[in-house]
Amino acid sequence: MFDSKHMAVCSSKVIKAPAGSIFELLITPSRHFEFDGSGTVKGMTFGPDRLYLSARFGMRMKFGIPYRITNTVVEFEENHLIAWRHFGGHIWRYSLNEFTCEDGTLVTEVSECFDYSSARSIKLIQLIDAPIRNLISIEKTLERLEKLVS
Repeated sequence: MFDSKHMAVCSSKVIKAPAGSIFELLITPSRHFEFDGSGTVKGMTFGPDRLYLSARFGMRMKFGIPYRITNTVVEFEENHLIAWRHFGGHIWRYSLNEFTCEDGTLVTEVSECFDYSSARSIKLIQLIDAPIRNLISIEKTLERLEKLVS
């Protein structure tokens, strides 16, 4: 979903796995490259083994040229929500909603959002078509998460 009014792009996927299994991947920065659908995340440079509120972690990235970025966890609810941001101000947010289907299968709806409403340069983000590119990447990320936990 592209929401230009609220300056966010989001997508969701129902995955047949417990929220805790998915959340463990999200809070383990050394594994972020495994589920990144953009292809820009290359590995962790520093940070804790397991993320928590206010944790800082660095990542090796490549978008045309290699670079490093430092992120800070700004939202955290165990097995339910994690979000981080870097100096650019925009936020990557994952929310998980676990439930049991009518047939008794435990599933988790996973939502990922790129929220650029607090970004330092909203016009630049729009100029480089980041919202559209990120929506495509989000959908690939959710597919990769599903494969990792299934």
